[in-house]
Amino acid sequence: MPSVPDLPDDIDALKAMLAASAARNLRKDERIERMEKLVAAFKQAAFGRKSEKIDPDQFELALEDLETAIAAVHADEEADAPASTRSAKPRAVDRRALPDHLPRIEEVIEPESLTCACGGCLHRIGEDVSERLDIVPAQFRVIVTRRPKYACRSCTDGAVQAPAPARPIPGGLPTEATVAHVLVSKYADHLPLYRQTQI
Repeated sequence: MPSVPDLPDDIDALKAMLAASAARNLRKDERIERMEKLVAAFKQAAFGRKSEKIDPDQFELALEDLETAIAAVHADEEADAPASTRSAKPRAVDRRALPDHLPRIEEVIEPESLTCACGGCLHRIGEDVSERLDIVPAQFRVIVTRRPKYACRSCTDGAVQAPAPARPIPGGLPTEATVAHVLVSKYADHLPLYRQTQI
């Protein structure tokens, strides 16, 4: 802004200078307002709600009227339908038979008494058969190998003993089946050794 001695004496020139200054201030105010909106938008993007979050107002949508109308239509359809069409349909069960190669253990459950209340003998007229799939978990067992020693009491030729069977790991505890189980669990089933130890 020019200093006081630099101002012109003409009123029209002063008015023009004042109008130009007001226009500049208006443009500055518009720029400041636009920049404030940008800053607010950036703050909203950085610190505000994200688009992934659900707006709580979404839960308050007016869908109750639609659900009520649908329920009323279904109730009318059920009321208009004859009783014969409303009978319960038997549930179709699509169970495939268990494979034949699985061993089967049969258990027969007999009634407590095979005599009738009138004193007569009950005869078998049929049976109901049902199958269930059962799993026997792996069993760990210890094989104890005893090798008795024999010696003669009349001579001193020494003791006689059967040779020890060969082991996959000399002096080790596992049998061939244990080694096979550990290898299959580790490499085929991807079960680490520390978890096998815990099991």
